[in-house]
Amino acid sequence: MIIALLNQKGGVGKTTLALRLAGAWARQGRRVTLIDADPQDSALDWSEQRTREGLPVLFRVVGIECETLHREAPAIARRVDHVVIYESRLAALMRSALLASDLALLPVQPSPFDGWASAETLTLIDEARTRRRLLVARFVPNHCTARTVIASETAAALADHDPPLLRQRIGQRVAFADAAKTGRLVWEIGTAQSAARDANGFANEVGRIGR
Repeated sequence: MIIALLNQKGGVGKTTLALRLAGAWARQGRRVTLIDADPQDSALDWSEQRTREGLPVLFRVVGIECETLHREAPAIARRVDHVVIYESRLAALMRSALLASDLALLPVQPSPFDGWASAETLTLIDEARTRRRLLVARFVPNHCTARTVIASETAAALADHDPPLLRQRIGQRVAFADAAKTGRLVWEIGTAQSAARDANGFANEVGRIGR
């Protein structure tokens, strides 16, 4: 399965969600490659920091920042169980990633503005479906603070939306940032049980969509 995390709105957590997804599946024994298609190279930087820390390689991270993703990702996917792509905000790269993907995940924060800001990304998904009819898409509720009115209102607004909203909420947890700074995943730091639970739930739900 090829999964693309994308949204033309910045700061919604594409990089950390991609790392959580790839990490959770790798811990389950699946072969995973993460494609860093963002010019900032955040996932590649994370991977290099992991090497400097002497930590084991759990999954491969490669950088592909070109409009040939739709040709390169399927070739990579034939050698692994899952390919996770996370995107920059460049429309051309997003189009290419969508043409390669089985599932598009759109991270959104608990704010009505995030839903509105995703409109251009949804247009790209509709365009891709003219060539990739079975492309599935989901909103991913990220950086959620429990029991806030705005989080409930955002979830309600997207509940009957197309694409649907994942059931798993990803909390606003400092453990994700603390782990990333040292090239680690949340399972590798001792005080991140809630963050690890969110990440496992996220990976399990995404995995069920792909079956």
